[in-house]
Amino acid sequence: MRNRPGGRRASLIRERLINPAVQPISPALLWHTDDDEWLALGFDVVDARRSDFAPASPDLPDVVDLVDQLGDLPLPDVARDWPETRWDRFAVDEIEAELFRGDALLHTDINPSNLILGERGRWIVDWSWPTRGAGFIDPACLVVQLIAAGHTPEAAEAWAAECRAWVDADSTTIDAFAAATRRMHRSRADRHPEVAWLGAMAAAAGAWAAHRGVAEMPGQAMR
Repeated sequence: MRNRPGGRRASLIRERLINPAVQPISPALLWHTDDDEWLALGFDVVDARRSDFAPASPDLPDVVDLVDQLGDLPLPDVARDWPETRWDRFAVDEIEAELFRGDALLHTDINPSNLILGERGRWIVDWSWPTRGAGFIDPACLVVQLIAAGHTPEAAEAWAAECRAWVDADSTTIDAFAAATRRMHRSRADRHPEVAWLGAMAAAAGAWAAHRGVAEMPGQAMR
């Protein structure tokens, strides 16, 4: 990464700092270096492939188990000053945004490329923006990804229910998050209509919100 101020540089620094806390389910950071032009991280090599989120995939139990293990990781001190706020502006108000607060360590970029499976292990990679927040958020991100991969919302939530953080969450809180997630993905897709995968994620988030009965009404706007 170029050693220039900004989000990408900050994300690489976070990935370096969080690695000791996530090594049980992430490849170990072996070295890091930087100069005036570049920052670089060197990780342990693992023999693995991206996971398959499709409805009939045999990978699904391993995928869900990884997300469940993620929920068991203790929050390291370094992450206490990294509150999750990306959904805040898509919540109805500050009170609703507070529902997304918590002391769980979050990955928040759950997708097939970041959950990799091999014969000798399973890992979650690309810890570019870990945060502290409500534990149900990572299973909820999995739900949207599963719907985008072809699952019905009911089936996607059934898989999420294998995660303790999802089971422990209040239904009203999940409803609020589903609505905020729909607004988030719709906003991104509207800004970049030429990007097909953004449209697919917006459709998946919309299907999930509709399933939970929190689809947007005409004229309803985010704060």
